[in-house]
Amino acid sequence: DYYYVTTGRRVTFEYILLAGVNDSPAHAQELARLLKHRNAHVNLIPANGVQETGYQTPTTEDVDRFFMALAKGGVNVTVRKRKGDDIDAACGQLRLNREKEKDLVQIQ
Repeated sequence: DYYYVTTGRRVTFEYILLAGVNDSPAHAQELARLLKHRNAHVNLIPANGVQETGYQTPTTEDVDRFFMALAKGGVNVTVRKRKGDDIDAACGQLRLNREKEKDLVQIQ
């Protein structure tokens, strides 16, 4: 609230959706409860599946359900467009590839 009052700009929250971790309707309802009376925006970011991390990409249906729950709860919300996951270059995937390269260099 202080930031908005001071600057006149809303706060944007980047919310990474992890399948089975924080993408349930209950999570969306709780987030909406926390933010509905604030001048805030939520940018939903569906996590990119990275096998080595154990985290998976939520389904399109789960992302849509989460989005709708926030919107119905009075929260300004968007979903970030996914890019690069088809070539393992999306958020979270590049770092893992760099870690693999580092391990290979150290072994040699």
